[in-house]
Order: sequence, then structure tokens, then C-alpha cells
Amino acid sequence: MRVLMFGWEFPPHISGGLGTACYGLTRGMSHISGLEVLFVVPKAWGDEDQSALTLIAADNFPVRKKFIEMKNFLREMTYLEVHSRLVPYMSPEDYAETVNNSEGGSNVYFNTEEIGKLKFTGKYGPDLFQEIANYALVAGVIADDHSFDIIHAHDWLTYPAGMAAKAVSGKPLVIHVHATDFDRSGGSVNPGVFEIEKRGMEAADMIIAVSNLTRTTVIEKYGINPARVVTVYNAVEPLELGEWPEFRKPVNEKIVTFLGRITLQKGPEYFVEAAHKVLMKSDNVRFVMAGSGDLFPRIIRRAASLGIMDRFHFTGFLRGQDVNHMFAISDLYVMPSVSEPFGISPLEAMQSNVPVIISHQSGVSEILKHAIKVDFWDIDAMADAIYGILHYGALSEMFKKHGKTEVDNLKWENSALHVKQVYDAVLAKYY
Repeated sequence: MRVLMFGWEFPPHISGGLGTACYGLTRGMSHISGLEVLFVVPKAWGDEDQSALTLIAADNFPVRKKFIEMKNFLREMTYLEVHSRLVPYMSPEDYAETVNNSEGGSNVYFNTEEIGKLKFTGKYGPDLFQEIANYALVAGVIADDHSFDIIHAHDWLTYPAGMAAKAVSGKPLVIHVHATDFDRSGGSVNPGVFEIEKRGMEAADMIIAVSNLTRTTVIEKYGINPARVVTVYNAVEPLELGEWPEFRKPVNEKIVTFLGRITLQKGPEYFVEAAHKVLMKSDNVRFVMAGSGDLFPRIIRRAASLGIMDRFHFTGFLRGQDVNHMFAISDLYVMPSVSEPFGISPLEAMQSNVPVIISHQSGVSEILKHAIKVDFWDIDAMADAIYGILHYGALSEMFKKHGKTEVDNLKWENSALHVKQVYDAVLAKYY
């Protein structure tokens, strides 16, 4: 079986958990005999690990003239190679206008290099919607030029690409919901994002959700038939021998870590408030917030107003070995997410012998037994849990020992087998 898989990022070039999950899943799938993955990203950097897949970069794929019929996406599009000096780079607004024109049969022009390749940053910049649209255009060409049995698209950024590939090939589409805009926005959804998510879900033959929490959101918020939505939990990539860093804690104090995007979804403000309560009772503790995001300035101001900046540290975004180093010096990891579809970072912490506190509002709480669970808004309960783990050694050691054993059994190979079962079920109905 050959899978045409669309992602947006791939390690080591990641901005969050999406790339990490794609990497782990494809590694797990490499253990399944007869299963081959063609993994497409907007832009490749040359240092990606391709041992478990064949990586295809959309920005390295020439766009040729093609006519494609795509239901619920665009009625008709013409791909043209256009010299970049003739057509300026188009804004999302210009693209929307061009899409409307295309439905009447007009030619659609996009800025390309001389040999007809579309340009991608592969990031989440101001032209994100333009890149998503361009990605879908190239996806149609890739689908027409490769043989495969099924399409798998990860998260809303790639749904249009998956839909385009399906329209071109006639092959079934599976979409993988790692998060929805209801999670990211706290309920104030972006209409444009919601539209892409809903169309992708309606076009899919089957939908994979990373937790029952996410599955419920897909069913209730997007009106999807429950029979078309299945839960497949994420896992954690095992640490290789020698990967554990030799790193000594720089202070003789307890360290409590928050690692994630500093955004509304991740609940960083609740971490700050809990830290303040703990520091009122204990002065042998330091709190670390590792990450970046739009709430960063507000969190700094709040920590300063509480008078805890001498005990509160900001590292910025961490990746790779820096994450391992952070866990190596941590005594406790806290994930107070307001709405977390899954949450791989607690698994990585437990794997590194670090006890964890997670919110009930996280998908990973559905499968973890050896983690303390609190409501994200319950600052007192969170502070009490932090204080207890830090001051009662036996409690901490119990969570370390049993937590690591538990997480070591959460393997990507098992998740991959579940995904393969989804493929088999879809293909059995399709043909």
C-alpha cells in the first residue's frame, strides 16, 4: 500500500507538536510491511530524516498546465507557468478574487520561478492562506504524477491539498485532526480557518482525531457523522541510547517547567498564577516558561506585577536537544492547557523521568494514569499539586517510576497499526 501524505512541517524544522506527531507516526508506519509513505511538505531544507519515508518538497515541483475538476473547492483551475517578472506576488485578498474569477472559466495566474515552481516559506507567516492555496495547486500536480492508494492530510493547512489530490486521482482521502480552531482560539474561530476545516472534514472518507475530546469537537461543532470519525492516540518517540544529556542543574533548587506555545490555548497565565501561590509558601523553587507566542508580553508583565521575576525565567522557543536539556534539569512539568487536543510534551517529560501535572481539558489525560490531573482554571489545586510533588520525595519518585513505565508502552508502532486499520476499512468500502 502506498500513501500520499500531506504535512506542513517536518523535524528538525518544527513550530509545535504537528511536525513531531507526523515524524513519530511515519516512523511507526515504517515497521508495517508493504506500507510506503510519500510525505509532501511545502518546503524542504535538506536535513530531514528520510529513513522512514520519501520526502517531496512542493517548492521543488514544477507546475505544468492542467485542468482539474474539484468538487467543493474550485470548479475549474488552469495551471500556468508564468515568469515571476510578469505577475506580482498575490495577496490572500487577490487570491480570493482570482478564485472567484476562475469559477467563470478564466485563467488563474500565480507567481512562479522561471521553471514554473511556486514559492513557499513553509512557515506560518502573513501570507499563510496564499501558501495553503498554492500548496493545493501543487498537490494536484503531484497526485497526477505519482501512483498511490490513499491520501492522508494532516491538519487544516493541508486539507485543501488533500482535497485537490482526491479530485485529481479519485483516490480516497483520510484527514488527521490534530487540533481545531475551537482549540486554538478559545471558541472565537476564524471564519476562513473554520471554512477550510469544515470542507476538509466533509470531503474526507474518514477522519482521524487524536483524542475523544477532539472527536467530540469534530462531531458537535462541524456536524460530522460519528461513524466517520475515529480516535487514534498519539505516542512518543523513544529516546535512543546516548540521547539522554549529561547536564547538571545550575542551581540547588527545584525547577518547575512549562514548555509550549505561549498562547491562550496552552494556559500560560494559569501557570504564572499557580507559581505565585507556590512561591508564597516556598522560596527554594524556580519556574521556567519555555516557548514563544502572542501572549508572551502579557505574561512577562503579569509575572513582574506579581513580583516573582527573580524566580521566573523565560527561555524562548526550544527544540531538539535543548528540550532534552530542559527536562534533564526539571523536577516537575506542568501543562495547564485550556483546550489541548492531545499533548505530546507530557509524554516526553515522563519519558525523561519528570513527574507531570496536566489539565483535565487535554486529550492525553484520557490515556495517562500516572499523572496528576487538575482543571486548568483551578489555580489552588494546581499550586497544591506543585507544592506536593516538590516537597514529598516519595510522591515524586512514585510518579517518576510508574510514569516512565507507562509512557514507554505508548509506542508509535501501535498508533501506526491503528491508522493502517483505518486505511484498510476505507479502501474496503471504496473499491
